[in-house]
Amino acid sequence: MDSLNLAHPLNSQLALFDASSQRNGAFNDQLLKWIGNKQKFAREIISHFPRAFGTYIEPFLGSGGVLGTLAPQRAIATDCFRPLIEIWQTLHDSPETLKRWYADRWEIAKSGDKVQQYEWIKARYNAKPNGADLLFLCRACYGGVVRFRKDGYMSTPCGIHNPIAPHSFAKRVDEWHKRTRGTRFLLKDYQEAMAMAKPGDLIYCDPPYSYSQAILYGAQDFSLTRLMEVIADCKKRDVLVALSIDGSKKSGDVLCEIPIQEGLFAREVFLHGGPSMLKRFQMGGKTLESHIVADRLLLTF
Repeated sequence: MDSLNLAHPLNSQLALFDASSQRNGAFNDQLLKWIGNKQKFAREIISHFPRAFGTYIEPFLGSGGVLGTLAPQRAIATDCFRPLIEIWQTLHDSPETLKRWYADRWEIAKSGDKVQQYEWIKARYNAKPNGADLLFLCRACYGGVVRFRKDGYMSTPCGIHNPIAPHSFAKRVDEWHKRTRGTRFLLKDYQEAMAMAKPGDLIYCDPPYSYSQAILYGAQDFSLTRLMEVIADCKKRDVLVALSIDGSKKSGDVLCEIPIQEGLFAREVFLHGGPSMLKRFQMGGKTLESHIVADRLLLTF
């Protein structure tokens, strides 16, 4: 890939999103814990979005850090993971139900040995995957790293710290419900979601990182090459696309060969994500300041 213009001049067509104009001000509280969560530097990502666009589309929703921070008036958010979308749809349609799901499982965890109760909830989830159990597990699991085997079995052990209390979680539900009230949450493959975009719409892609996030649900079968083809099609249709992707050229001793079509992206921005929670998890909970997450933001505009 040819080097991109990292100091792209602002102009009337590419005026950056004014973070101060967000409807709900500062926003830091996560609803869900998930690998690759972008909420800590979502405002930096959003600062590179155009000021004006049509519908905001996020086809790899995960924990929705950018969506929640942006709080768009009109959006479509999708994921191929049914239990996850069940959580988001319940947030939108019945936030009180979401609060009850969490509170019920929090009480179960408090009613006996924390680890044993967590494992009981996890076993129930693995027997029949569902959003209600996943909601509690993602907040109670070790390091917030929800990892899955290839067959979909969730394997993360119980976390060291106690999950937040129901009244604190309920406040987060209220805030997230307000911020996502203009969003349609759909169970769709990213290709279907991106095909819905119309000229002038903005798509933000945060796919699994091939070299560091293989433990994500469905990540083992994800094709970055195919995603690039879909992005190229969107660009031809005058749809704006921003893509978060591995920022380092190496992952451990493995050279990251990322298939990027020449001329597909107009700009490249490096983001500093801080210490990697996934690396911390793999190293037994140690905080390793030398392991820094460096993400790239690639933009077609």
